[in-house]
Amino acid sequence: MLATQSLTPRYNPPYSIDFLVIAGGGAGANGGNAGGGGAGGYRTSTQAIAGGKVITVTVGDGGATVSTNTTGNSGSTSSFSGSGLATISSAGGGGGNYAGYNGLSGGSGGGGGNQGTGGAGNTPSTSPVQGYAGGNGDHNSPAYGAGGGGGSSAVGSNGSSSQGGNGGAGTASSISGSSVTRAGGGGGGTNSTIGSGGTGGGGNAGSSAGGAGVAGLVNTGSGGGGSEGAGASGAGGKGVIVLSMPDASYSGLITGSPTVATGQTGSKTTLIFTGTGTYTS
Repeated sequence: MLATQSLTPRYNPPYSIDFLVIAGGGAGANGGNAGGGGAGGYRTSTQAIAGGKVITVTVGDGGATVSTNTTGNSGSTSSFSGSGLATISSAGGGGGNYAGYNGLSGGSGGGGGNQGTGGAGNTPSTSPVQGYAGGNGDHNSPAYGAGGGGGSSAVGSNGSSSQGGNGGAGTASSISGSSVTRAGGGGGGTNSTIGSGGTGGGGNAGSSAGGAGVAGLVNTGSGGGGSEGAGASGAGGKGVIVLSMPDASYSGLITGSPTVATGQTGSKTTLIFTGTGTYTS
């Protein structure tokens, strides 16, 4: 007589997933002494998830480049959500602004144009903070340096009478297997020495002779550099979302074509999403 096998659903015990959620960076402004774009909001979390739950991720775009005396475009929000999980949203970086105007607020703030103030970071407010303010523009001749965009770990530098402000520094994380710095602010423009982008991918300002600003590095959420005259500003870098979990718990059920790496430090699997997708635990 054959034995009867009981068919019962496989039990998937809860496990922890680490998340890194970075929004799109803001673009630098174009115009007289134009400020750099702020980095996208930078948020981390560890949450427990039960088997069979679907996590949806959305990666924000960077702000588009601008020209002809225009405020920089802010970046877009990145987020993840799922049943039984706290939704995590990171705000897009604020765009920089040009002469006489204030930088825009966002995950990190855009740099102010000359005689303007930097945009506020950590907007909307989160704890811990998701980013920092942009730098202020200078009020003195001859250079009237614009402010650098805020970064995920530091305020953008103020412009001075001889130089545009540097972008605020980004933040290092080893969630993807090795240390990577992301989400730096863009450099502020000037008619003298330009501001440099912050560590983590922030774009340099364009040259005082009308050169284009440098874009924030793609998939770091970094801000773009401000630009003068004919040169277009630097676009903000697109954001990124990274998930990390134990190799033994990884289900392999994904959409959206993230980059998958197993056997990372601590026997972890990492998923790097650069666009919309899902992971089912």
